[in-house]
Amino acid sequence: MNVVKALVTGGAGFIGRWVVDLLLRDGHQVWVLDDLSNGRKENIVDMKTNKNFKGFIKGDIKDIRILNHLFMKKFDICYHLAASINVQDSIDDPQTTFNNDAIGTFNILEQCKRHHVKVVFMSTCMVYDRALSEDGINENNRVKPASPYAGSKLAAENMVLSYYYAYGLPVTVIRPFNTYGPYQKTGGEGGVVAIFLKNKLAGKPLHIYGDGTQTRDLLYVEDCARFIVDSGYSDKVEGEIVNAGLGKDVSINQLAILIVKDETKIKHVEHIHPQSEIPKLLCDYSKAKRLLGWEPKYSLEEGIAKTEEWIKSTNLI
Repeated sequence: MNVVKALVTGGAGFIGRWVVDLLLRDGHQVWVLDDLSNGRKENIVDMKTNKNFKGFIKGDIKDIRILNHLFMKKFDICYHLAASINVQDSIDDPQTTFNNDAIGTFNILEQCKRHHVKVVFMSTCMVYDRALSEDGINENNRVKPASPYAGSKLAAENMVLSYYYAYGLPVTVIRPFNTYGPYQKTGGEGGVVAIFLKNKLAGKPLHIYGDGTQTRDLLYVEDCARFIVDSGYSDKVEGEIVNAGLGKDVSINQLAILIVKDETKIKHVEHIHPQSEIPKLLCDYSKAKRLLGWEPKYSLEEGIAKTEEWIKSTNLI
């Protein structure tokens, strides 16, 4: 395809840096906007030597002045990944999450409408109700915003799709399932694989919230980044919501055993937000396969091994 000018919001984050890397490898010109609340400049430092890396802008998607200036670059596409992503933070402080995830997305949409920029909006599998069958969750599955994070993402999704129907803006809403891999933070919430691996390597117990029977569909980050980028390359998914996942789920108990191989190193603790827990997450990615030709390349075991090697190499333990 022709060289495109791409803006990646949240491009210094865990998934964002992989998206930036892939776009550069494909020969496109890339700008990154990130306020570094979740991202790290170190995640993209190696890419700054690429002639097609056109700039890093430290800024907030709620800052209209920054957006007005930035969008004068006349982008072809905006991969919108910037967001508040922590479920517990959204429960404790719903206003910040709503402002970032819903109002911030509205600001991006207004710029993209004004400058005719295609939008790929990264939502989340956390908007769904549980998987009710072994076929998994498809895009027509019932939604259940069990946290302000999920509610804010659904609000933003609806705004994104409204710009498709009202203004003809080319948009795609993507819902990746639980993504893990190198560059994910190894503390706090949201990166169960990274946290488990860090504790294993440090000789610490693996803490499981609740009874550990809740399942997750774990998608390796390079597969996720390819899905995100491909969603922007194709016009077949414009106006669509599309899932991506491994297509297999694993309980948190099973995951812990897979990582540490020793049940005595596993401790169950009280759940911090049981009301927003989804008991079964299993992705049906058949729509992505049909429309994009996408499917995951890495098994869970391969992805865990690659993530563990990265953690070891960075001395994060």
